[in-house]
Amino acid sequence: MLKDGTYAAWYKTPFEQGTGIVHLADGQVWGRDSLMTYHGSCKVDGERFTATVLTKRHTDGRATVFGVYDELTLDIEGVCAGKIATYTATTALAPGIVLQGTLIPAEEQPASAPERSGPLPAFNPDKLPKLPKRSR
Repeated sequence: MLKDGTYAAWYKTPFEQGTGIVHLADGQVWGRDSLMTYHGSCKVDGERFTATVLTKRHTDGRATVFGVYDELTLDIEGVCAGKIATYTATTALAPGIVLQGTLIPAEEQPASAPERSGPLPAFNPDKLPKLPKRSR
């Protein structure tokens, strides 16, 4: 089952591939990658999910994974049987092009760093490596 949280996204089309970050919460989805921002809604039904996501370019440069389209409405269908979800996405602006993707949940970070078991060693600059001498 696809749960609320933050996911790393990997996706590809016949033209290009990319990665991004996706957030899911209370039926809403939003995120970004190196070229686009996206937002929309998501419905989960057991292991299956659907979403409608609007994309918008935030950085000029290379073409998107769908070609030259800067603003799209993606229709997404996917399945999440364990932790990792897989999905496909299509858009009416690029008929016949299918985006395939994977969502991987972000791992929880520990609240604080573990305690050090002993004192820090004293800093001794004489133990640093020496740079070779340059002739002038």
